[in-house]
Amino acid sequence: MADLRVGLVGIGMMGRNHARVLNSIEGLKLTAVADPAGDKHGMAGEAKVVTSIGEMIEVGVDLAVVAVPTAFHLAAGLELADAGVHTLIEKPLAADSAESAALVDAFEGAGLVNAVGHIERCNPALRSLRSRLENGDLGEIYQVATRRQGPFPNRIDDVGVVKDLATHDIDLTAWVIQSPYAKVAAYTAHKSGRVHEDLISITAKMQDGTVASHLVNWLSPLKERVTVVTGEKGAFVVDTLTGDLVFHENGVIDTEWGQVRNFRGVTEGNSTRYAIPKPEPLRVQHENFRDAVLGSGTDIVTMREGMATVAVADACILAANEGRTIVIDESGAPTTP
Repeated sequence: MADLRVGLVGIGMMGRNHARVLNSIEGLKLTAVADPAGDKHGMAGEAKVVTSIGEMIEVGVDLAVVAVPTAFHLAAGLELADAGVHTLIEKPLAADSAESAALVDAFEGAGLVNAVGHIERCNPALRSLRSRLENGDLGEIYQVATRRQGPFPNRIDDVGVVKDLATHDIDLTAWVIQSPYAKVAAYTAHKSGRVHEDLISITAKMQDGTVASHLVNWLSPLKERVTVVTGEKGAFVVDTLTGDLVFHENGVIDTEWGQVRNFRGVTEGNSTRYAIPKPEPLRVQHENFRDAVLGSGTDIVTMREGMATVAVADACILAANEGRTIVIDESGAPTTP
């Protein structure tokens, strides 16, 4: 079978990573790259470099990856859907819920395979965690707490920290525990002089009753990507920067020390750091999308799922702006509590 011809829209910082991985995957051939600024870093390889999506389509592609700023996702996606090209768009799917819905309608209406690059779903530690939670290793799940903070990335200028970073945590939380959001409250801050928020603290309730919290900012010299899931039998801790998964179990040994024994909470038990295979998440994401286009796999994040994540992000911004809790209905739309 001939390799699938891939078109890449945008070869900036993230686009260069896509190009590197796409050029290494069996069954895919990076055929054309569309970027009006050209291929400044020489990452296109043998692919033809053009200035527009129209030119890229004329070259001939079977699927496309969109890695341009969020503000251009809608226009790029609609042009590709109209041309009948299976497409993966970098997260977030679009700038807001309305644009996300337009993309979902276009791709689903055309019967095209469509996906969003929520790459944390391909992180080996989170995939292992989800499997262990499904297996009941934690028992009842009580809380999910995430921290995603670090310095400001100069490549981002069209969205704030909610759409760029918090969407990772919103998506991975709902996916890992397999429950959508029910209500959110949030506070934001603007400390860097930009029009968009650079810090948000989110408190949420999931539909299954789990409590979630997300601390996200571009203001810290410390780069953190941590997810903690606490439940009946202990707590799982994931570091997605390293792909590490650790389980801290509740203690089962009686405490003889009277003052400590009088505390009726849980006690510290064994800690286990799991040895798990660690393939590169971006490679896994593209292999899964390739398989979906070939009809041999479904392990992708669809645009409809990406739309739900954008809706929760919109609800978080609304909650912060209006100082109230936002209830999210079953369709993902914010409502008055």
